[in-house]
Amino acid sequence: MKTLNSLFIGNREILPLIEGGKGISASNGRSAGAWAFTGGIGTFSGVNADSYDRDGNIISQIYTGKTRTERHEELIQFGINGGITQAQIAHEISGGHGMINMNVLWEMGGAVPIIHGVLEKVKGLVHGITCGAGMPYKLGEIAKEYDVLFYPIVSSARAFSALWKRAYHKFSENLGAVVYEDPWLAGGHNGLSNAEDPTKPQSPYERVLALRQVLTEFGHSMIPIVMAGGVWWLKEWEDWIDNEELGPIAFQFGTRPLLTQESPISDAWKNHLLTLNPGDVYLNRFSPTGFYSSAVENAFLKELQGREARQVSYAEQATGEATFGFEYGPRKRLIFLNAQDHAMATKWAQSGYTEVLKTPDQTVVFVTPEIADTIHKDQVDCMGCLSACNFSNWSQNESHTTGRKPDPRSFCIQKSLQSIAHGGDIENNLMFAGHNAYRFAQDSFYNDGFIPTVKQLVERIKTGY
Repeated sequence: MKTLNSLFIGNREILPLIEGGKGISASNGRSAGAWAFTGGIGTFSGVNADSYDRDGNIISQIYTGKTRTERHEELIQFGINGGITQAQIAHEISGGHGMINMNVLWEMGGAVPIIHGVLEKVKGLVHGITCGAGMPYKLGEIAKEYDVLFYPIVSSARAFSALWKRAYHKFSENLGAVVYEDPWLAGGHNGLSNAEDPTKPQSPYERVLALRQVLTEFGHSMIPIVMAGGVWWLKEWEDWIDNEELGPIAFQFGTRPLLTQESPISDAWKNHLLTLNPGDVYLNRFSPTGFYSSAVENAFLKELQGREARQVSYAEQATGEATFGFEYGPRKRLIFLNAQDHAMATKWAQSGYTEVLKTPDQTVVFVTPEIADTIHKDQVDCMGCLSACNFSNWSQNESHTTGRKPDPRSFCIQKSLQSIAHGGDIENNLMFAGHNAYRFAQDSFYNDGFIPTVKQLVERIKTGY
């Protein structure tokens, strides 16, 4: 195994190992501070980060506003308070070693005011902002305002080129690194474009090389590229280290830090990670963001798969082949289906899937009354956690709507992630993980259920394993 040499980001010399910043409370100040203490970059999530009362108890994010707009403003304040809290914790634990980054999803609701609200209060505690899940054009401008570095997360050279030409070229002195997140291997939301086949993964080397060529074209051949997604043993990436063609490379670990003593996820979640098999992480498109995402296949995802499978096209009036009337609901509303779909719909209704919910795409899905009630309640309770939500049709634009019907094929991501992040049922909530999570069960480091400290994990990683 080659020696893992330090590299410079900004004006700081760091170990080129980075903690991936997961979403709601799956990486926090404690985990980020411990990672930075080892000399690398620790990353806490700025997505609905936790804050605490005087006794150290987590403050539940309970919304009292009567309208979505009012609840959205509450969400922003929760986000600011939590981000400040986690930055302070991370800084204290790091002891001034390494670097601390805050991770933010660009498409989260209130991303810009939350970033501003946190950075205004944590000067000197946070060194950079990592941001993906969208095209964060304003990221460089914000980083410049607060004299921090920015780390855009991209999944292709083309995406970075668009960001650079539109905005980043004005703020190049604040560009810390570019994170390449492999869209076929990373956990959470993935950057697959419509031009890419989710079933045909492409070589990360070729895609990162293309990114390096773009950076060189823009005059930044020495800006580090962070390889994220699918990184487990560094020995498998040894050819990337000190590779003149690729230039400076750092490695980001998102899934492995979930299984550490400092990781804030529940013991049930941690223990389940130790049992996964190849293929248990499922690339899907159920997220209300509209992005692909990778999560552990469990009862929660299987219920969403069932909704999608129990779906047929319909017409409001008899037309073409859709001439078979189907009544639903207490008011006996009528839609028209073709013969084959009518037969399936009848069978579904007889099996207990009696509730018919319309989608934005001139289809209907069949669900149980209990699931229908949950969907309706979650849509009504929306607090605008995304910039635009397919599930509830919230948008943070002036009209506060996407202009489309709410989509019952999706779910309230805020509710589910808040639940699982704070000890909720791991079978009936969204459980993000990278596609290599099955390797916990195969890696001898985790024999007999061993859960390392962050320091032990980083020391192990440095050996190549």
